[in-house]
Amino acid sequence: MIFESHAHYDDEVFDEDREVLLSSFAEHGIGTVINIGASMSGSEATVKLAEQYPFFYGAVGVHPSEVEELDEDSFEQLRALCSHEKIVAVGETGLDYHYPEPAVDLQKEWFARQLTLAREVKLPVIIHSREAAKDTLDIMQALRAGEIGGVVHCFSYAKEMAREYLNMDYYFGIGGVITFKNAKKLKEAVEYIPIDKILLETDSPYLSPEPHRGERNSSLNLPYVAKEIAAIKGLSYEEVVERTEENARRLFGL
Repeated sequence: MIFESHAHYDDEVFDEDREVLLSSFAEHGIGTVINIGASMSGSEATVKLAEQYPFFYGAVGVHPSEVEELDEDSFEQLRALCSHEKIVAVGETGLDYHYPEPAVDLQKEWFARQLTLAREVKLPVIIHSREAAKDTLDIMQALRAGEIGGVVHCFSYAKEMAREYLNMDYYFGIGGVITFKNAKKLKEAVEYIPIDKILLETDSPYLSPEPHRGERNSSLNLPYVAKEIAAIKGLSYEEVVERTEENARRLFGL
């Protein structure tokens, strides 16, 4: 069964048909979903989804674009959510320099705090890094993030950066971007990364693969991603699905 390692089904774009969509997953071969918190409200909604659907698990964290909402009180609330039996990771957390706000120093502070939280609660971490390759890696190395373990979600850098994360024994979340014609650098990285370090993800509702680029994404599109990885690595589709599920279960302790 396909293991969806990164989706945001708490997003309001799913409000109209969430139950119908999620209830269709089993018949389409989607066996497990990790819903990812990107804000305090999103993390709380993730817990509720994990409680509602047996095949759902969750990660709780605050995306770098949302760190202005964090303070000591909310951070303690985040820590409390980590103790829920169906929360299997901290995140997504990291750095995002695509927009000028929030301030870089603020992003770095709360990234480091969430990495430390993951270490304290003994959960892997889900890393978001956009246009911030060096700073992300520097912070992770300084805090010995290899001891924490986790996944670089929506990996978008070249194979040289993949080597650095492999040295920390991290996994790589690969989604719809791998199907884009202009994703040469990512295709080269996926060719380089061992199959036992790759996870399937969509980042739903974002980043739909070809031929649905620009549409609302969902886990139903994961076969496009698995088929592209299979073609790049010279494996069968079935082997990619099986190996990536094994990888995800290993990382998240399921």
